[in-house]
Formats: sequence, structure tokens, C-alpha cells
Amino acid sequence: FTSMPEPCAWRTVTFSRVPFGAAASAIEPGAGPAGGGAGGAAVQEPDGDARVGGGAIMLDGDGMALDAGGAAMALHEPEGEVRFGAPEDIATVHLPGILGAFARSHPRIRLSVTCDYTANLLDQLSRGLLDLALVKREAGGADLGLKVWSEPLVWVAQDASVAEASPLPLIIAPAPDIYRKRALQALEAAGIGFRASFTSPSLAGQMAALRAGLGVGVLPAAMAPRDLAVVKTLPALHDSEIALVSARGSGGPAKLLAQEVFRSLERAPDR
Repeated sequence: FTSMPEPCAWRTVTFSRVPFGAAASAIEPGAGPAGGGAGGAAVQEPDGDARVGGGAIMLDGDGMALDAGGAAMALHEPEGEVRFGAPEDIATVHLPGILGAFARSHPRIRLSVTCDYTANLLDQLSRGLLDLALVKREAGGADLGLKVWSEPLVWVAQDASVAEASPLPLIIAPAPDIYRKRALQALEAAGIGFRASFTSPSLAGQMAALRAGLGVGVLPAAMAPRDLAVVKTLPALHDSEIALVSARGSGGPAKLLAQEVFRSLERAPDR
């Protein structure tokens, strides 16, 4: 795996649009909105261009003709596919707005997003099934990707008094989830007995179990909802880190997405 380079400077490019008829008139005098006139009829081609006589007008996705500058930029718009992976909690909380904005800014780039555990995402990267992934790593694990932010972890429960139960009922994900690892390490080091009261790979399932009062779980501090209590009587948990990892040799569209994700998340505003 290789770390993604530092994000480059971004600039805003404005595309101007003109109605098809006006663009046709500009290219060939006498061509009206329907393409009639001395220049001959306008014909819609399968590739999205409209041809007037011997010329061509590039149309955008709404059927509007791009002016010369917009058409030139459209010809250089990057295209392709980015196969992107992230753990479910990161994908559902932090990424929707970023991925949506990227898709709108780069309509010719197809996004394919996979949610899975870090270990599985890394395996898919190594087998060439993903181009880019956000993963959870051990703090200071500089050999795995480019650090985006540190993630403090907390114990949460519907009622903090559940921490007094023995053995402690845990709401956890199956191995190899890193929050599960953090919870078990902390409890074993403190000599606190525990049992798995609810095990689910789904964040939604774990949240439902927490709200039902079935036990305690581990969440990033920034994701702890207000209707759950932070349990401060249990052992402290080590932070994890979120890193951006790219498949070796990936570039082009994947590099563009990596830059956008890093730029948007590196400040980690609520952490």
C-alpha cells in the first residue's frame, strides 16, 4: 500500500451554458432554435453532440449546449471509476456529503462504495478490488496509509448503571472490529469480567441494542448520541486512527477522490 500524496491546490471552474438554439446560431449564422436555416438541420447524435452541418455542439446532461469554453472543459473532464471502501460508521456519518459533492463535481467519474471491516478492506485493496479506502489503524501506525484524524473512544450505554453488572454485558461487533479489540483489551487489563450480550456487524443493530439497555458498547466520542450516557467508570480506551490508503499504482480519478476526502476530513472539526 502507498500513502496518498498531500492534496494539491484546488480551484473553481465555472461552466457557462447557453440554449441550444443560441449556440447553434453562434456557430453557424442562420441556424435557429430548431436548427433550420441556411446552415442545415441540427441532428442529435448518440454520443450527446448535436451536429449542425459540418460542425458539432456538445450538450451537457440537461440537453443544454455548452459554449466554446464549457465544451473545451468538458472534453478534459476526468472520467472512469473509483472503487472506494470505508467502515460502516465512517461511511454513514462522515462521507455522504463528501461523496455527493464529488459525484456532482465529476459527473463522468463513477463511484462504487463498499462498507466493511478494516481487515477486509485491506484484503480487497491487496487483491485489486478497491482503489482507495479509509481504514482504522493503531495509533502511530505510519506504515499504513496517510493519517486523517485520531479518534477518541468512549463507553456508552442507555443507563450508566449497567456498568455495575457482573459480568459486564457487552454490545460489540464480531472480530476483527477494532472497537471490539479496544473494549476487550481494556477490560482484560483491568480484570473486569464480561460477556457478549449482543453481537452484530451492523452499527444500526448495535445502536438499537444500546438504546434497549442490553449492555455497554464502544463508540467514537464524536458519534456518541445525546440519548445515550457516556460511562466514565470503566477503564479508559486507547484511541484509534483513521487513515487513507490507496492501492499501489492507483491514480487519476482515485487520486482526485483521495484529495477531496483528505481535504474535507483532515480538520476533523468535532473531534
